[in-house]
Amino acid sequence: MTEPTTPDTTPLPRPKPRSGLGRGLTALMGDVAREEPIGGAEMSPGVRTLPVGSLTPHPGQPRRHFNDAALDELAASIAARGMIQPIVVRPHGKGYQIVAGERRWRAAQRARLHEVPVIVRDFDDAATLEVALVENIQRQDLNAIEEAEAYHRLIEDFGHTQEALGKLVHKSRSHIANLLRLLELPKSVQEKVSEGLLTMGHGRALIGAPEVEQLADQVVSRGLSVRDTERLARNAKPDPRRRGGDGGRDADLAALEHQLGDLLGLSVRISHGPKGGTLTLSYSTLDQLDMICQRLSGERI
Repeated sequence: MTEPTTPDTTPLPRPKPRSGLGRGLTALMGDVAREEPIGGAEMSPGVRTLPVGSLTPHPGQPRRHFNDAALDELAASIAARGMIQPIVVRPHGKGYQIVAGERRWRAAQRARLHEVPVIVRDFDDAATLEVALVENIQRQDLNAIEEAEAYHRLIEDFGHTQEALGKLVHKSRSHIANLLRLLELPKSVQEKVSEGLLTMGHGRALIGAPEVEQLADQVVSRGLSVRDTERLARNAKPDPRRRGGDGGRDADLAALEHQLGDLLGLSVRISHGPKGGTLTLSYSTLDQLDMICQRLSGERI
């Protein structure tokens, strides 16, 4: 069995923001679909075979967790029927770097394959990372935190809006907004979501709760449902009637903030007093500001 190659951990330069995906990704996905060999059919033109050891993973790969049982199952399928879909790679150093298909590459090693089918594309660093992120999201290969981090990188590094991402990966904008809010959780709680100890629903219920790490431990140890977790988090929030000044937060206002935040995909803050209050929307990109202006003016987004 070929030993897994040690990943290249050299940090990549931060990609320049883009207004959107170019034709490269569309062409790539189309080529993969057209050139995919089915069953025992001969490989189509454009697909070649390369030694397993000549391929290395991409250091910016969004997928961090590889389930051993699922890899064994895929390896058994590959051993029996061969690798149906080629791995997408790019030239890198003296070998090739994986753009899309690291999971298949790992399974091929477990299946003791010496060579694998690949499609070689000459992508730069930015395009490689962008394709890797979108390909993983489209294949639903990521856990909730990995998917949220992928959306965050596509927004921050490539300038995509939540609306554009929704169309690109065929997900609703509210789904993307809800996932992004999971990144507000402490890292230890995010890890529980990544490991499957907590679901996305559990994570959402815990956002904004006091002592959230202790609450997350309770949820896991007691095996609480999402509804029970929502109740636990709600009861853990301090009663504003017992505290002076701005220390307490009204539960109804906090719930409204979460509801508006999910609707807009932005951080929302409401301050209310006897004579009125303020509604604050926080944005991180000009595209988000433009979206707010369009919604307030009634223009079509």
